[in-house]
Amino acid sequence: MEQLLEFIGNHPYLWAGFAVVVVLLVKAEYEHRTSRFEQVSPVNAIRVINNSDNAVIVDVRDSGAYKKGHIKGAINVPLSQLKDKQETLSLDKDVPVLVCCNSGATSSRASRMLSQAGYTNVHNIAGGLNGWTEASLPVSKK
Repeated sequence: MEQLLEFIGNHPYLWAGFAVVVVLLVKAEYEHRTSRFEQVSPVNAIRVINNSDNAVIVDVRDSGAYKKGHIKGAINVPLSQLKDKQETLSLDKDVPVLVCCNSGATSSRASRMLSQAGYTNVHNIAGGLNGWTEASLPVSKK
């Protein structure tokens, strides 16, 4: 114990960095366990779409990226506008909502926002549009 205290005293920046990393890991694990949305692969996203007549696909990328290619039928609501426009997605908050971005990171934040807003059937497409195209699934430019 005495050696640990001496080490901490001799290396305060190293110890502080270690403490920050531990706190960030605990925070990330907590957010993961308390998230109320599901990560789905592109193939499972298609199953969700096919099993529901009224599933909504939300592309949270900016409009320029959306115009270059998106999942057919997706609604473009950039993340910066999602908070203001979430009511336009669906009046029924139990409708399946699939959220997509380029890689899955931004859509994860959007999925969390939608879950906190009361949407109960939110799915984040893992890998985003990159994962979608890697799975050889069609992309629309219309």
